[in-house]
Amino acid sequence: MMINYKWIFKTVLSVLILVFLPSLAHAHIGDGVASGWSHGVLHPFLGLDHLCAMLAVGLWARQMGGRSLWVIPLTFVSVMALGGLFGMTETSLHFVEGGIFFSLIALGFLVAVAIQLPLSASACIVGMFALFHGYAHVTELPKSASGLSYVLGFMLSTALLHIVGIAMATGLAKIGRLQWLRLIGACIAMFGGTLYFVS
Repeated sequence: MMINYKWIFKTVLSVLILVFLPSLAHAHIGDGVASGWSHGVLHPFLGLDHLCAMLAVGLWARQMGGRSLWVIPLTFVSVMALGGLFGMTETSLHFVEGGIFFSLIALGFLVAVAIQLPLSASACIVGMFALFHGYAHVTELPKSASGLSYVLGFMLSTALLHIVGIAMATGLAKIGRLQWLRLIGACIAMFGGTLYFVS
C-alpha cells in the first residue's frame, strides 16, 4: 500500500493552523468598530469562525443537491437577518459564541460525512445556526450607526461566501476529489472544537 505523503502533509498542516491561530478566528471582539455598509460587507471575512461556517453551508448545500442547493443558503441568509434584528432590538440571546462554535462542529461534520437529510430538517439546522451568527454580527454595531445598511452588507457577503462554497464543492466533484471536500469538512469541525476548548 502506497503512503500518500502529500495528503498527510496537508492534513497535519491544516491541524497545526487550526490549533495555533485561534486568535485570528473571532470576528466577535465586541469593540464596537462596525458601522455601515462597508463594515457589514467586511465583517464575515474578518473572523475565521464566520468564514468557515458560511463556506460549510455552501459545501453542504452542494453535497445535498437538488432544491437544497438554493434553499439551504437562502434559509441561512434569511434567518441570519432575523438574528440581526434580535441583536438590534437588544433581545437577549444566550449561548451565542457556543452556538457559533457548535455550528462549525456540526456543519463541518455534515460535510465530512456527506450526510443527506430531508430538506426541512436541513433548513432547520442551518436556520438555528444562522440565528446565532446574525445576532453576533449585529451586537458589534454601534448605536449611532445605520443598522439597515450594515445588515444588508453582511447578508450580501454571506451569500457570496455560500456561492464560493458551492463553487468549491462543484469544482472538487468535477475533478473527482470528493475526499478533499470531506477533508475540508473535517477541518472545519476540528476548528470549531478547537475554538470551543480554547475560548
